[in-house]
Amino acid sequence: MKSGRRFFLLAFGGVAASAGVFRSRSGLRLLLAKAGGETVPRAAADPFVREGRSLVAAVGGRDPGEMVRKAVSLIGGFGPIGLAGRSVLVKPNVVGGNRNPTTTSPAVVSAVVRALHAEGAGKVYVGDMSALIRGSTAENMERTGIAKAARDAGADLVSFEDHGWVRVKVKGKHLRDVSVTEWIYRVDRVVNLPVIKTHRYAGYSICLKNFVGATHLSYRPYLVNPLHWEEVVAELNLAYRPDLNVVDGTKVMVEGGPWEGEAEPANLVLAGGDRIACDVVGLAVIKAFGRWEPLRSSSPWEMGQVRRAVELGLGARSGKDLELVTASIDGDRDFPALMAKAKSFL
Repeated sequence: MKSGRRFFLLAFGGVAASAGVFRSRSGLRLLLAKAGGETVPRAAADPFVREGRSLVAAVGGRDPGEMVRKAVSLIGGFGPIGLAGRSVLVKPNVVGGNRNPTTTSPAVVSAVVRALHAEGAGKVYVGDMSALIRGSTAENMERTGIAKAARDAGADLVSFEDHGWVRVKVKGKHLRDVSVTEWIYRVDRVVNLPVIKTHRYAGYSICLKNFVGATHLSYRPYLVNPLHWEEVVAELNLAYRPDLNVVDGTKVMVEGGPWEGEAEPANLVLAGGDRIACDVVGLAVIKAFGRWEPLRSSSPWEMGQVRRAVELGLGARSGKDLELVTASIDGDRDFPALMAKAKSFL
């Protein structure tokens, strides 16, 4: 499989280079680069659990700062992940240069960085790597407003393509190793900061899918096995576990994606330590709008990424393993109705 994929990368790289799709300065060198070291996945238990059930908070409102703080407080606060003096990587979705909800809201990025500093975190970095044909991550961060929001909140910016890679051994059906940005292992804590959106090829993009941007380009699902996108996404997540997931649902892409699609204001933020639990709640929110065909007649638990992640033991296995707690910051009457509908799908 490795030799076949390498041959494909060489062929693809030649075509891509001639077509000018490598707009970032790393270009073909990045596509063919090898990981510089080898390690095993960072292992840690989810600290946001109550009576054996993964906690997920959903908070509605218009002030991202208040929403982020409230959501994390509802699952137990930042205390369980020990931020004092620690370095933290915040990993938003910067898949390209289109604004939210194609990418994470700059206001939510700012809110998370400021909350981490308020809780005593040392150095905070905001990092990602955009999709292959979407150009430089640094440029995309500027275009989306994420760069300014992160800098103003006191974070340093990191484009993963400009740094090294670490090979992580995994036990998957499609993958035996994953090359991961060295930044996952250079910091003390990782906060996953995806947006809620639909995805034509992977079904959806929330917590599990957001990790793809932290893996080397040669591990993109369409290069590993284009017939099993969703399974590959789940298996990539064997290479790490975030310490906390904060999910941007201020605007939700409810149809289309990942680049463009129909969006609706949901005005919410999710928080939890369990990627599967957070994804299922986010999927329930998408389903509540009734527009995404793959979810109209099926349960969030039946989505391919979720099914494979459950098989791999990456988190909650069913609705019995999940506890959803909700709160509204500003008393918006639409929020309780949306969450009641979403809960019925869990």
